[in-house]
Amino acid sequence: MAKKDAPPRWDRKMQQRLARGEAAALGELYDRFASLVHGLAHRVLGDERAADHITRDVFAHVWEHPETYDPKQGPLRSWVATLTHRLAVQRLRATETAALARGGGSAEELERKVRRASVAARADYIVTSMPSPLRAALDLAYFQRRDYRQTAADLGVTEDEARRRLRLGLQLLSTARDAGAPGAPPGHGGAG
Repeated sequence: MAKKDAPPRWDRKMQQRLARGEAAALGELYDRFASLVHGLAHRVLGDERAADHITRDVFAHVWEHPETYDPKQGPLRSWVATLTHRLAVQRLRATETAALARGGGSAEELERKVRRASVAARADYIVTSMPSPLRAALDLAYFQRRDYRQTAADLGVTEDEARRRLRLGLQLLSTARDAGAPGAPPGHGGAG
């Protein structure tokens, strides 16, 4: 990742283009991030139509308020993911609160559901954002049930390197639970 004071050039240029009202910039941004936005929203909400609405709302917000992205806070991808997470959790809270008002559970159950959805969405985002060597090692070890020696052989790396990749991948994933607390963003805090 680039240093905090030097965001990727594409991110800065995209923000400038959006601020000038270039419709083509919004199209490019949509092409690049729509699957991320929809996937995160669907992970939080578990509903295709609701995820479609959140996707629309996220890109509408970006179009109407490009100045709310601060490149110094992190990549545009993280800002978009944070915005998606915030809007999806707000929608989940609203729908679950309405169900609660109709007698469908307790406030504690609502908070547990929101927390689980937040942690799951954060973990998905972390996995899709981590470098491919870490993702490949985790895939082999956890989904294909390889030990670190088999993972090393499959990847063509040393056993020490396989252990390092697995350790780093797990360390990244462990942050999902901490960041999944209600109100905690999945990326950086500049989504507001």
